[in-house]
Amino acid sequence: MSQGDEQSRVVIRDKRRIDPVSGEVRTPAGEQPAGVPPRPSTAHPMPGEQMTENETAAVPEAPVQPAADSTADGDLSRQLAERTEDLQRVTAEYANYRRRVDRDRTLVVDQAAERFAAQLFPIVDDIERARDHGDLTGAFKVVADRVLGLLDGLGVEAFGVAGDPFDPSQHEAVLHDTSDEVSVPTATTVLRQGFRRGDRVLRTAMVSVSEPSGVAAQPAGDGAPGETPAAG
Repeated sequence: MSQGDEQSRVVIRDKRRIDPVSGEVRTPAGEQPAGVPPRPSTAHPMPGEQMTENETAAVPEAPVQPAADSTADGDLSRQLAERTEDLQRVTAEYANYRRRVDRDRTLVVDQAAERFAAQLFPIVDDIERARDHGDLTGAFKVVADRVLGLLDGLGVEAFGVAGDPFDPSQHEAVLHDTSDEVSVPTATTVLRQGFRRGDRVLRTAMVSVSEPSGVAAQPAGDGAPGETPAAG
C-alpha cells in the first residue's frame, strides 16, 4: 500500500453502547463499570497494599510557623535605644556649642565696640570744652556732630549732670565740700562726663561732691531732748 493510501484510509470507530454480538452494555474508556467498586487511589493505599516505587504518598505539609527570635528583637531594641541616646547627646552638645559660639561672637563685637568708643572719649571731651567756650561753630561743629553720631551708633551715651545723686559705681569724686542745700551726697559740679553702653559703665564721671552739713543731715526733732545739733 502506498503512502497516499495510508493517509486517505478511513478509520471507523464503533461507539455503540450495546455489543451487537454479546448484547452486553459496553463501558466507555475511562469510566468505571456499574457495580464495580472504585479502584483505591494510589496516593492513599488501602491497608495491606504496598506502593510501587513509582508511586509517592502525598503527605500533608505542616503549616509554616514564623520563628519568633526574641533574642534578635532584644538586640534591635537595645541598639535603637543606644542610637537614640547618642543622637540626643550629640544634639545637646551641638546646641551648647551654638550657644557658646553666639555668646563669644557677641562678646567679641561688644569688646570691639567698647575699645573703639574709648578712643573717641578724649575727642568728645575736647568737643564739650569747645562747646562750653562757644567755639563749637562752623566746620568744627560738623566734625563734632559726626563724632558724637559714631557714639550714638555704637549705643554709647554720656551721663553725669550737676544735681545727680552721688553714685560710687558711676561717679568719681575728686572734690568734697558740705552744703546746707543738699540732703544726700550730690554731684554739684561735673568735671568730666561719664559714658556707658547699656548697663555697662565704660568711664565714670569725674565730679565734685557736696555732702549735707550737720544741720541739714539731722533735722530738728530727730535728736534727743535737750541736745543741740552740732554746727557744720
